[in-house]
Amino acid sequence: MFEKILQAIKEYSTIIIHRHTSPDGDAMGSQIGLKAILQENFPEKEVYAVGDPAKRYAFMDGSTMDEVADEKYEGALAIVLDCGAAALISDDRYKKAAFTVRFDHHIFAETICDLEAVDTSYESCCGLLTDFAVQTGLQLSPVSAKALYTGMVTDSGRFRFDSTTSKTFRLASELLKQPFSVTEIYGQLYADDFEQVRLRAQFILKIQFTPKNVAYIYTTKEELAACGADTFAVSRGMVSTMADLRGVDIWVNFTETEEKILVEIRSSKYTVQPVAVKYGGGGHAKACGCSVADKETAMQLLEDLNAYIKE
Repeated sequence: MFEKILQAIKEYSTIIIHRHTSPDGDAMGSQIGLKAILQENFPEKEVYAVGDPAKRYAFMDGSTMDEVADEKYEGALAIVLDCGAAALISDDRYKKAAFTVRFDHHIFAETICDLEAVDTSYESCCGLLTDFAVQTGLQLSPVSAKALYTGMVTDSGRFRFDSTTSKTFRLASELLKQPFSVTEIYGQLYADDFEQVRLRAQFILKIQFTPKNVAYIYTTKEELAACGADTFAVSRGMVSTMADLRGVDIWVNFTETEEKILVEIRSSKYTVQPVAVKYGGGGHAKACGCSVADKETAMQLLEDLNAYIKE
């Protein structure tokens, strides 16, 4: 598949790179990294990256998205990264492209593009793209390597999650052949200002438990508005406050918005992705998400998670 995708890249003079909305480090890293790889190896091509703002990951070099006119998609190649569902792609103009390609490491849910490299054996989409570059002989650069390494770090939980394998470290070592500062990456990713620490403390105090010790936080839209943080910082950012609680194997974060309730599900032990799929979402086996319409449905989802816990 890698060779077929490389051939498609060679055939188009304009390439537009998409990823999922509300990007995490892997989405941004893969998008920035692939753009830099293509610019390095095919300087004659027009290469763009599009989508909603990077927000939390705006510190990454190249995180400012390009403004691309509709007509640029005529005769162009669109590449979709780190996205398991078409509904989650930021900027649906990828459909206007002459040809489409997808790189993804989530559990397969649907066909989105004309050519697809979907492989759950990679800890991150950045890992998948690194292997694509290595296997096809594409030159990495400090810019692409730094972005791809950042995505590998975030999606592997600093190489702690069980998605981390010997392949992860082999590919990371390929990236580290390029000169960039790992210390700088970690400093940007994990340094908090005092207000962020205070916010985390507030959410730690909101943690509740089901009778079977599923941990959860439920934030109403009024509480979300009052805390002063953006939706992503609460929904995706605060689920980790429950990650290292002894005796907790499943944890879930519910965040109300005006339109829906965002749900982030995590587990250190169980494959909980089928629950996310049941409610219209998806993701990884032990890290996934969805959205539901109301609190009643959210509590039913919590009961479904509760049923995973063995006596």
